[in-house]
Amino acid sequence: MSKTVASGADAFVEPRKETRPDFKELKSIEKERREILLRAELPFWRILMFWSGTCLKEIATDSLVWTTLIIYIGIRIYANVVDYVPDSVELLQKTNVGILGGFLSFFLVLFVNQTNGRFLEMYGFSKACSGRIQDVAGLAKAQLPIEVADRLVRHFNAAHIAGYVGLNAIGQGSPYSKTYFFDHYNEEAKLLTPAEMKEISRHDMDNSGLCMKELTTWCQQDVTDARIAGHIDTYQEKFFHDKILAFRAAMDGMYDYTDQPPHFFYIHFLVLLSALYLPLFAIDTAYAAGWGADKAIGLDILQGLIVFLQCVFVVGLRSLATNMIDPYGDDLEDLSVINYVEGTLEICSTIMNARQE
Repeated sequence: MSKTVASGADAFVEPRKETRPDFKELKSIEKERREILLRAELPFWRILMFWSGTCLKEIATDSLVWTTLIIYIGIRIYANVVDYVPDSVELLQKTNVGILGGFLSFFLVLFVNQTNGRFLEMYGFSKACSGRIQDVAGLAKAQLPIEVADRLVRHFNAAHIAGYVGLNAIGQGSPYSKTYFFDHYNEEAKLLTPAEMKEISRHDMDNSGLCMKELTTWCQQDVTDARIAGHIDTYQEKFFHDKILAFRAAMDGMYDYTDQPPHFFYIHFLVLLSALYLPLFAIDTAYAAGWGADKAIGLDILQGLIVFLQCVFVVGLRSLATNMIDPYGDDLEDLSVINYVEGTLEICSTIMNARQE
């Protein structure tokens, strides 16, 4: 990421400062993600004690929730101040807000189901990428000379990491940058040599998936070179290529889903329904809580709790669905990319260093 600064006949490229999370911050987010995953089987009373990774933060900061509660509280304060029953109470008894609530519930649950399907599909793509790299590492270790196998596995792992960095070019962007993510693992695992880094520098890894594509092609060239050198036959070569192309297809699937989120028209439709329904529900519930001699503080509190629970249901489901749209961001609910990358590197290292007596 850079910009050109011109002065007269001279011009130079000024590097743009990287503003995305550094590796330490990414590791901190990843650690909390893994801890949240372990909470799923805790007793219900312990689950209720958590704040991070829950719907509570979204609900507490959503203006629609507060607007709905203020409407209900305002009407009930007015009901407790006056001693008569307004004519509007009888008119509102003829309305049926529940029908709108039924439709909204159906569409919200459908939205959550759709985004959850996307989320699990993208999780499958991530694990498939890791699996194909492990497949190639095992085949390379068993069938190729160690230096050829090492080169192939290095290039394949580099393509894997570069693929996550390239996601920044589409969708909502990616917190995984070349500076803080790819370069860290490249230095730690010695994936690419300085000459190879220079060769791929013509691609803007932070804003394109082309670097991943080229590194994947390098893997195919490594396999072809191994066949030409006589290390494997054409059948074995095809098997290698199938695994490499399966990796590229899985990575392309991640890019495709990220590039095409659920339709904004549908999301706007749900937000509009929510913004209309919750205030109407608050008004309907507040007027039904009692007037004149029928009013009671206990009933006011109970009905207020029902209004709040309805807000939790509507806003919670909507937030849950929207949080699952892009699983490669920096939210605590997103996929554990660092875990996948480091797990793949560790398994490949184990495979390549395997020894049999």
